Amino acid sequence: MEQHTGVITMRGNPLTLLGPALRVGDRPPDVELLDNGLAPVALSSFDKKIRIVASVPSLDTPTCDMETRRFNEEAGRLGDEVVVITVSMDLPFAQKRWCGAAGIDRVITLSDHRDAAFGQTYGVLIKELRLLARAVFVLDGDGVIRYVEVVKEVAEEPDYGAVLDAVKGLV
Repeated sequence: MEQHTGVITMRGNPLTLLGPALRVGDRPPDVELLDNGLAPVALSSFDKKIRIVASVPSLDTPTCDMETRRFNEEAGRLGDEVVVITVSMDLPFAQKRWCGAAGIDRVITLSDHRDAAFGQTYGVLIKELRLLARAVFVLDGDGVIRYVEVVKEVAEEPDYGAVLDAVKGLV
């Protein structure tokens, strides 16, 4: 499996990402994740929709909390042709609890805890922690990546403006 160092840090300490370094124009293979009720969900089930797919280390951390709340807010303004998905290694039960407590009703949270398929396929699995790096991918309705941001410092938020501009360019 490919490994990439020097791409991200946590509190300034370098970490290793496992998997390919995806780029704009790539069409990643389909992966299956678990929804909050433990049902399998393939990312391809959202084909024909523009997808904002955000990976986060854990919804129970301040930055991931702020990011997911922000995307939930933005999702209400993006229209029905756009779906926002947040993927983490959190257990589906924890995701469901967090969404209920945070009032998240427009972002779909999916868990990669079972086999880290998303992390390995999208190149955002942190080797040292078995958590996902903070990253955002925008996919068009055909599943082609149109925007990628792997956030350098795990504790920082993504560039929301750039993500939203990428989505608006596809609508």
